[in-house]
Amino acid sequence: MSTPSHPDAFTHTWLEQKLGAPAGSLGAFSAKSIGTGQMSLSFRIKLNWKGGEGPASIVAKCPSADPGTRAIAAALGSYALELGWYRELAEKVSVACPKCLHLEANADESEFVLLLQDLAPAQQGDQLTGASMTQIEAALKQAARLHAPYWGDARLDDIAWLQPRPNVDVMVRQMLAPLFSQFRERYAARIASDLLDLGGELIAHTSDYFDATPKARTIQHRDLRIDNILFSPDGAAHVVDWQTLGLGAGASDVAYLIGTSVADPDIRAHEEARLVRFYVDELRMLGADADADEVWREYRLYAFAGVIMAIIASMNVERTERGDEMFAVMFERPARQALHLDSLSLI
Repeated sequence: MSTPSHPDAFTHTWLEQKLGAPAGSLGAFSAKSIGTGQMSLSFRIKLNWKGGEGPASIVAKCPSADPGTRAIAAALGSYALELGWYRELAEKVSVACPKCLHLEANADESEFVLLLQDLAPAQQGDQLTGASMTQIEAALKQAARLHAPYWGDARLDDIAWLQPRPNVDVMVRQMLAPLFSQFRERYAARIASDLLDLGGELIAHTSDYFDATPKARTIQHRDLRIDNILFSPDGAAHVVDWQTLGLGAGASDVAYLIGTSVADPDIRAHEEARLVRFYVDELRMLGADADADEVWREYRLYAFAGVIMAIIASMNVERTERGDEMFAVMFERPARQALHLDSLSLI
């Protein structure tokens, strides 16, 4: 039986079986698109149980309907990474994220479905509006929970599906310059020329940047920004979208979060040293032997993480009006951060 990788292919019987409910207990269900993700699709599935056997709603995550986006996801291993997270790591690491209720995929994982806990009434952050300091601190607590358990740990080498993919590394290095040319042309009238010039300087030093080695590797989210965090009414943060996982410096996630998610550059510049200390304190409380000076150095270096993500993602996903503006701010905010921190001097 093929994997039902869209709600249109779900049936009453399939949902009952996968959610562990008695046969015939699901009266009706409906699906509504949610979220702003562009690499895959998410739906809220409302469930009407005849006798109250299951949850009132769940979230289904499925592959993109756009063939080009799916091809990029396959090349980068995006779907396989998120499936690996929920298969092996989500229950071992204490970061707050939706509970996986069911997971299945075809042999090459190009078709998949994830049935996840619905965290409503938690609300997604808004990348365009930006995050408050309270939201950033809540997210940094979760970043520390993600990073601390494997901080500098040799066990990372045993997670086969999470190891660097040489073909992906080569592809990213080769594609970055031509993609930036396209990015610069698209955003020439939207992004300040000094920031685009900084992007050009980064492209000229691509190899040196990617060859940098962190002092302590850990598991990285690699897309830890406000759009990928849900906030409960009590302010707690829950991290979603695990399709970009990798190994590297935890400070990269921190620089990416702060750089892309704080809208006001003056507030970011004033608060970032304090926020990085906050993160280091959280790591240490969780048992990680974090060197504060090294974390700060890596934070400065990896201010470019958001710049690179904006260049690559904007040119490789289905184009939308919101997406265009989102990628613009995802570039310009960390680019201003990198200028302020003199990040080029570290390459």
